Amino acid sequence: MKVLKFGGTSVGSAKSIKIVADIILQYQQQQMHCATVVSAMGGVTDRLLDISQEAAQGNEEYKERLSELEKHHFTAARELIGVHAQSKVFARLKTLFNELDDLVHGVYLLRERSPRTMDLVLSFGERLSAYLISQYLNELGARAEFLDAREIIVTDKTFNNAKVDFTATNQKIQDYFRDHEALQIVTGFVAATPEQETTTLGRGGSDYTASILGAALNAEEIEIWTDVDGVMTADPRQVSTAFSLDAISYIEAMEMSHFGAKVIYPPTLLPVLGANIPLRIRNTFHREFPGTLVSKNPYASTVHQALNNAKAPAVKGISSIKEVAMLTLEGSGMVGTPGISSRLFGALAQRGINIIIITQASSEHTITFAVSPADAEAAQRTMSEEFANEIAAGKIIPPVAERNLSIVAIVGENMRQTPGISGRLFIALGRNGVNVRAIAQGSSEANLSVVIAQRNLHKALNTVHEAFFLSEKKTLNVFLVGIGLIGKTLLQQIAQQREYLQKNRILEISVIGIANSKRMAFSETGLNPGEWQSTLEQVGEEADMQAFVQRMKEMNMPNSVFVDCTASQDVTEYYAEVLQSAISIVTPNKLANSGSHQAYQQLQMAARQAGVQFLYETNVGASLPVIRVIQDLKDSGDKIYKIEGILSGTLSYLFNTFTSEKRFSDIVRQAKELGYTEPNPREDLLGTDVARKILILAREVGIPLELQDVEVENMLPPACMEANSPEEFLKALEAADGDFTQRLRQAEEQSEKLRFVATLEDERATVRLLSVGADHPFYALSGSDNIISFTTSRYRDRPLVVKGSGAGAEVTAAGVFADLISVSNYLYQ
Repeated sequence: MKVLKFGGTSVGSAKSIKIVADIILQYQQQQMHCATVVSAMGGVTDRLLDISQEAAQGNEEYKERLSELEKHHFTAARELIGVHAQSKVFARLKTLFNELDDLVHGVYLLRERSPRTMDLVLSFGERLSAYLISQYLNELGARAEFLDAREIIVTDKTFNNAKVDFTATNQKIQDYFRDHEALQIVTGFVAATPEQETTTLGRGGSDYTASILGAALNAEEIEIWTDVDGVMTADPRQVSTAFSLDAISYIEAMEMSHFGAKVIYPPTLLPVLGANIPLRIRNTFHREFPGTLVSKNPYASTVHQALNNAKAPAVKGISSIKEVAMLTLEGSGMVGTPGISSRLFGALAQRGINIIIITQASSEHTITFAVSPADAEAAQRTMSEEFANEIAAGKIIPPVAERNLSIVAIVGENMRQTPGISGRLFIALGRNGVNVRAIAQGSSEANLSVVIAQRNLHKALNTVHEAFFLSEKKTLNVFLVGIGLIGKTLLQQIAQQREYLQKNRILEISVIGIANSKRMAFSETGLNPGEWQSTLEQVGEEADMQAFVQRMKEMNMPNSVFVDCTASQDVTEYYAEVLQSAISIVTPNKLANSGSHQAYQQLQMAARQAGVQFLYETNVGASLPVIRVIQDLKDSGDKIYKIEGILSGTLSYLFNTFTSEKRFSDIVRQAKELGYTEPNPREDLLGTDVARKILILAREVGIPLELQDVEVENMLPPACMEANSPEEFLKALEAADGDFTQRLRQAEEQSEKLRFVATLEDERATVRLLSVGADHPFYALSGSDNIISFTTSRYRDRPLVVKGSGAGAEVTAAGVFADLISVSNYLYQ
């Protein structure tokens, strides 16, 4: 025999009820004897609650709501029941609605709805659906009977959440089913006292009804039919990558249901656990899927139990409770004092306050526990009253309830046999900036629970789920600001490389937010990096940097990276806030690191404290590994004596191209036309950009210089400095051609070449036009290449040289891309 239970969504409409009937009839065709428990039609219980509340408040609109509910059931009946049988069914439905109308009218007159009255009101949902389904099955030729569970389930008078008298109930169930061989369609959720007063078993109690029946009848299996494919690894509404489990144990199911898993109503497991009856969770609308088997040891066979159990995954699921409050009893008066815990939890129990988790310091100085927010005030008051004398004497601190907290729990019986589970949990949370407020783990080690800030719940669930169930897959959620040449090229590279990264690195780079100077757009599921223009046009909104950062923080995605491809000082003002929000930063924008040394240090500290990455390799040499080389040299104990570099691709091109046959101003004009220079080439020739780069390198070495400390040679005459436009500047530059030609000839006379070099030596930074000989590493430089030379204790005689393309959107975007890969390596190391 099997007991089937169908939830509210499974019987929510005439169409759904037809599917349910087909499932039941298939079992009958297989000669399987079944009893079927059904819930109220989807949403009906909530509507009954609302109707009764409106009536209790004296709001006559309850009548219209009740009429709509009646119409809903009669519409379903017309679709399910043939004309020849409708009169009998309609008469019974009308009788039930007349009873309900009288009852709710009484609530309206008295302006009162007691728990006893509410149980009777709510019972109509199941009574209506069970009767309708039984009559539809008879219409199809099945021999079905409506069974009001109030006839067979006996409870106490704890209305709204009654306690079952199993001795009386089991006897009644067995007697009833012995005398009734027809298919029984049983009302879930409802029961009765010995005096035949209607009670309910708590929200979700229809599952409990099925479990009670199954245990009493020693069923082969109980099937809970719902609208999901079994028990999921996590709440799919929070974790899009959650998937269904093929099997879990009773203990795992109880732990998961206790911590918020909605698929199984917690009391459901108690009767089947004692009778060792398997329970299966299945999807009414995906019936070919086998669902999740809940049993004593689902992974073990009688012969190979230990072997199979060892193969079971350590963590089977992740559950959460969205809202909890946390209270702490704390004080020196607790240390070594027997009976404190007994007094605390005894007092709370007398007030009917349920404790969700408990944790106690080994010093006995504190006891921390979590309760429902609804119980927080009462718990705080109870603690204050119970320990009033100790509080007055200063031995215990007055308790305070902390709110806006959540619980995340990882569950799995095999956790106790697997080392490193807690380490993986805390590393995953820590690297995403999720602070753990409290930890609780039972001696069975089947559950490890942490209390976190409620605002981090979504991030924590996705982070932990990825750590335990998608450990081979890595994700990076990117928020990109600035879609100029570099940003646009970066998006193209991400799109082109996506398939390779997924296949070879098991890395998914998801672009969650983008913004240019005019518009911004977001998507939690990711934007197509190859269609960013149409995305901004179609779904974008007006760009606002403060709003962008705020939205990024509110989305609170795991493994988030903020990428700044602008040259804006305004954007850098948000760096500290971003880092403090546990979001890594990758940027070619050098303004933040070349501002004040204090601001530079603050950003470095913010990244360290938040445990995130702040990467800016492209600040200096585009995609050349310059900053990384400095960090590696320092970390390995080398001492850096001198850094020399040609750090501007533009200036590198100008002086590599400059010969005595060409005028310098013509080369500058040509470079501008080719797009190598800034719109006004004066910005390049001033050397300020190079000064910022050598300043950043000085700070990476550990020298606390400011921008004004960098000595920059001014190559331009006053007329160039005073020019008001790019064209005026180029004309003024023509007057200086003689000076540049003279310096070139002087260099050539000594068989040397002109190079615009930044130097860091003896804690002094300079930027100037130098003449270098053939023995110098910069002599043979060509094109727009950058080159950096490091003289260190290990590379004293032959400096370490890094050379390559140092300008252009392609190489700079590639450098940013490489930093993104570095962030993913850090997060998943």
